[in-house]
Amino acid sequence: MNLKNKLTEQTKHYDAVVVGAGFSGLYMLHRLREAGLSVRVYEAAKGVGGVWYWNTYPGARCDTDSIYYNYTFSEELYNEWTWSERYSSQPEILRYLNYVADKFELREDIQFETRVSDAHFDNSTNQWDVNLDDGSVVTAKYFITGVGVLSTMNIPEFKGKDSFKGEAFHTADWPEKLDLKGKKVGVIGTGSSGVQSIPEIAKEAEHLTIFQRSGQFTAPANNYAYDEEDVKEIKANFKAMRRKMERTYDGIPIDRPNRSVLDHTPKERNKVFQEAWDKGGVPYLLATYSDLKTNEKSNASMAKFVSSKIYDLVKDQELADDLQPVDYFGTKRPITHIGFYDALEQDNVSFLNVTETPIEEITPKGIKTSESEHDLDIIIYATGFDAITGSLFKIDIRGKDGTSLKEKWADGEKTRTNLGLTTAGFPNMFIITGPESPSVTTNMPMAIEQHVDWIIDCINYLETNKIAAIEATVEAEDAWSTAVSDRANKTLFVKTKSWYTGGNIDGESTRFPIYLGGMPKYGEIINNIAKNGYEGFDLTYQEEPVKN
Repeated sequence: MNLKNKLTEQTKHYDAVVVGAGFSGLYMLHRLREAGLSVRVYEAAKGVGGVWYWNTYPGARCDTDSIYYNYTFSEELYNEWTWSERYSSQPEILRYLNYVADKFELREDIQFETRVSDAHFDNSTNQWDVNLDDGSVVTAKYFITGVGVLSTMNIPEFKGKDSFKGEAFHTADWPEKLDLKGKKVGVIGTGSSGVQSIPEIAKEAEHLTIFQRSGQFTAPANNYAYDEEDVKEIKANFKAMRRKMERTYDGIPIDRPNRSVLDHTPKERNKVFQEAWDKGGVPYLLATYSDLKTNEKSNASMAKFVSSKIYDLVKDQELADDLQPVDYFGTKRPITHIGFYDALEQDNVSFLNVTETPIEEITPKGIKTSESEHDLDIIIYATGFDAITGSLFKIDIRGKDGTSLKEKWADGEKTRTNLGLTTAGFPNMFIITGPESPSVTTNMPMAIEQHVDWIIDCINYLETNKIAAIEATVEAEDAWSTAVSDRANKTLFVKTKSWYTGGNIDGESTRFPIYLGGMPKYGEIINNIAKNGYEGFDLTYQEEPVKN
């Protein structure tokens, strides 16, 4: 489509267009307005929230302590809002994001129920022509994506998938009104959404059949309600907490001793593991030793500990055998659970390990495995997401000379960025938590603030210095991508098939597209590049700068 032909004198122009009104889009909008720029946010949903708007399945909650899983840019905001429990549920997180939108009066610059279908860069004007699904077109100097890394559903193409006569949906597309009472329900997948939803589904369904694709390392949440004294102490220590978050590898301010598992005897390390287990949540287990993700022997010690807990928690030892993970600990999405193993042993729950009895097809009546057919009223796909790039590829994004982002990043092996924030050939385009940034291996709201702050500083620099366009150089992009891969290749992440690498989707790449140097080091790198006049970027001035 030639968007230029659709432009008219009435076409609206903004300094910036932002895609998405979740954590990323809301903060980006706030900072752009602070800078005095005109901005429009386009959001497909009816309201703000991003993934927390869509993921309404029962049991959905954050797996980072609530007091850290929020914005920290405003102490006033932090003091005004009080979380009710340690790991907040989806409804509470969505209420929080609505509170933020109202407090900063953000809705007036958000157009809801609108998708961006195309965004093409015009070389002649150094601006983006943005096509909306209602047929209208707007233009903008800056095109900024806040589409999230876990927002495009992945439903495997099972044979006969469309033949099922009952109700079928993905966990991220949960129906508003769903009555599970008296229903035979099948859940495919025991990743994060499966582990969270299964205990709640089991409470309502007449019978629940679980189809596990692979065993998972999990840890109990040990969730609890905050009391008044907790809240007072948390808010009184805001500044110190935020400083520690900024200096911590993943933005979660818990202590991380610089030591190897192998420095301790088996008895000593099990004591350390147990103390972390009792605290609740996978992040505390990951923080026990510094070489869990780089040393196979160290990782094996933790894996053995967590695996033994599954045998302790599950009475049926044959079921416990089926639940055993086969990957390295911590190299897939960490999962924190509430009542998962108890639910598996309820009388109305059946469990199938589909690595042993694969799903052969979806039938009109239910799910057929290599052993038998299971009659169902409802099929729930807890099958995860087309992560990292999936949501970007849903938009036809074309850079200068018509270069397609999807074609440039074909098959995952060619996904290249500069700093995880920009990509060569796409001037004035910024990607919040993009490929090759720390993103999903960190506390996401903290990573989002880090990205947005850098982007707004960059835009302010461009506006102040009358720069028409900024574009990453191919050389800088190649150097950054090589550095990202070199660091990843020293870890166990690259030896694990996961959604981090696209390994959950047939035919996708297994290259690891995330920067693993941690948030403080990443922040130092991107800030030094800014201080050095944005080295690694080509700057196109509106006019030649005056020479002294």
